[in-house]
Amino acid sequence: MGDSGNRLTPGNLSLVRHGLGFLVSGSVAFAVDAVVLETLTALAGLHPIVARFAAISLAMVAGWLMHRRLTFAVPTSPSVAEFLRYAGVAWTAAAVNYGVFVLIVLVRPVVEPLLALVVSSLAAMIFAYLGMRFAAFRPRGDRT
Repeated sequence: MGDSGNRLTPGNLSLVRHGLGFLVSGSVAFAVDAVVLETLTALAGLHPIVARFAAISLAMVAGWLMHRRLTFAVPTSPSVAEFLRYAGVAWTAAAVNYGVFVLIVLVRPVVEPLLALVVSSLAAMIFAYLGMRFAAFRPRGDRT
């Protein structure tokens, strides 16, 4: 049974399948990020800042392909325009994550950094999901 009337789940995807797709896709992107970072720093000897840029870039491509297939079940072929929308959402979500983290640390210096990370990551995750759902993977012609 699908949720075609639910504005948060696209098409006829169930909320559970959609949510699991989001979690699996995000986990795969994270794993790509971590493996590439570790490989480039430990095995190739690259500086972590350079390695991180490459790792994020590859993780972003993996996340885009996974989310379009698992989370949003996009029936059309991938396009450059779709990827650019996704990349815009992903980079903005990263900025939201960092900005919320910095804001928490500056406003409440007694807060543990790990707690600030959790809160900022949750804020970024919500932003990323909404950006993917209503911008990056919005069905063509759908202006909602």
